[in-house]
Amino acid sequence: MSGVAGLATALSPNYWIYLVLRWITGVACGGVGLSSFVLATEPVGPSRRGAVGMSAFYFFSLGIMVLPSLAYVSSYSWRHLYIFTSIPTLVYCVLVLPFVSESPRWYIVQGRMEDAMKALRVFARRNGKFIPRGVELASELGDGENSPKAVAKIAENQDGDTVPLSVDHSQDFSSIDSSPAGGTKASGSLLDIFRYAETRLRMIVMAVVWFSCAVVYYGISLNVVNIGVSLYLSVFLNAIAEMPAFAITAFLLGKLGRKVMLAGSMLLSGGCCLIATFLITTPSPSPAPLPNSLFLGNWAAVPYMNMLHSDASSAPLHNAKEIGRLVCGVVGIFGMAATYNLTYLYTAELFPTVVRNAALGLASQASQLGAVVAPLVVVLGRMNPSISFAVFAVSAITGGLLSLKLPETLNKPLWDTFEGLKSEEQRHEHEILS
Repeated sequence: MSGVAGLATALSPNYWIYLVLRWITGVACGGVGLSSFVLATEPVGPSRRGAVGMSAFYFFSLGIMVLPSLAYVSSYSWRHLYIFTSIPTLVYCVLVLPFVSESPRWYIVQGRMEDAMKALRVFARRNGKFIPRGVELASELGDGENSPKAVAKIAENQDGDTVPLSVDHSQDFSSIDSSPAGGTKASGSLLDIFRYAETRLRMIVMAVVWFSCAVVYYGISLNVVNIGVSLYLSVFLNAIAEMPAFAITAFLLGKLGRKVMLAGSMLLSGGCCLIATFLITTPSPSPAPLPNSLFLGNWAAVPYMNMLHSDASSAPLHNAKEIGRLVCGVVGIFGMAATYNLTYLYTAELFPTVVRNAALGLASQASQLGAVVAPLVVVLGRMNPSISFAVFAVSAITGGLLSLKLPETLNKPLWDTFEGLKSEEQRHEHEILS
C-alpha cells in the first residue's frame, strides 16, 4: 500500500487526489511501523528483547538521516521525492519479505502449534543451534500439562539423546503449511483491553504517556527547527542527536528496568523544560522607536533589540540564560527520544499477543493526537515563550509520575492470552501477600 500509493502520489493531477493518496500512505506506514516492531520482538527471549527492541530504532533514525539527502537531490521536483521514497518499500516486498517469518506467538494464539514449531526449527537451523527431539509447544489455554505454567515440554528419546540440527537454509518460511494444526485458538480485541482489570489501567496510563511524550518531543523539535537553520541540516542533525539516547537507554534498560527508565527519562525532560521556563529573556522596553530595517521577522529581531537596549551589566546574564535554555532544550529532546522508543518496547511487553497490535495501535493514536497538539503549543509560545516550556514540563512530569503505576516487565515472559497474563498477576499478588 505504501509503495503503490507513494508512486501514485507522484502522478497526482490535482490536490484532492494528492490528499487521498497521502492519507492511504499514512495508514499503510502506521501499520508497517507497529507490525514490524511487534514482529521483531515477539520471537526474542526476555534477556535480549530490550536490546533488540531498542536497536530497531537505529534503522528508523538512519532512514530519517537519508531522507534530507533524497529531498535535496529531488528539490527541483517534489514528485521525484515520492518516487525515491517509494521504491525501497517495493524492493523490500520482493527481496526481503519472502524470508520473514510469521510470529510463532501468533501461530500459537491461532491454535497452529505445528506451524509455530516449524518456524522455531527454521530459526534454529539458521542459527546453527541444537533443539531437543520431541519438543511440544504448550498453549496457555490448555489444561494439565498444557497449563500456563507449562510453556514447553521436552521429551527425550529412549537413549536420552538430543539431535543437533544441521545449518541448512534451504527450508524457507514459504514452505510452512498454512493449515491449522492441533491447538486452541485464542482471540482478543481492543474492547477486551478495557474489559480486563489487568490491562485497563495499563492502557490508560500508556495512552497518557504516549500523548505527553509526543507533545514534548515534537514541540521541542519544532522549537529547534525554528531557529533558522537549513531545514535539510536540521532534520539530519536531529536524527543524529537521537543516537546517543538509544545507546544509553539500551545499555541501562537491562540494569534498571523499563519502569525506572521510562519515568526517569520523562522526568529528566520535564525537569529541563521546567528550568527553561525561568530562563526566558523578556525583551526590554524600547526608549525610542526602532527603524523598520531592524525588524527581520516576528522573533528574529528580538535578540537584536535586546542587544541594542541592554546595558553592559545585563549582557552576561542574558547570554547565560540563552545558553542555559539551549542546554535544557537539547537535554529535553535527549530524554524524550529515549522515552519515545522505550514506550514501544514497554507497551509491547505489557499486553498479551492477542491484543498487542491493537494496544500499540491505540497508544500510537494517542501519540498522533499529541503530535497535532504540539505545533499549537509552539504557536502559543509566541505570546510568551515560557508558556510552551511550561506546557512541555507539565506534560512530561505528568507522564513520568503516571508511569510509576505500571508493573515492571524486565525479564518477564511475553504472555499470549489474557488468561496467561491474569494467572501471572495473581501469582505476583500471592507472592507479595506471602
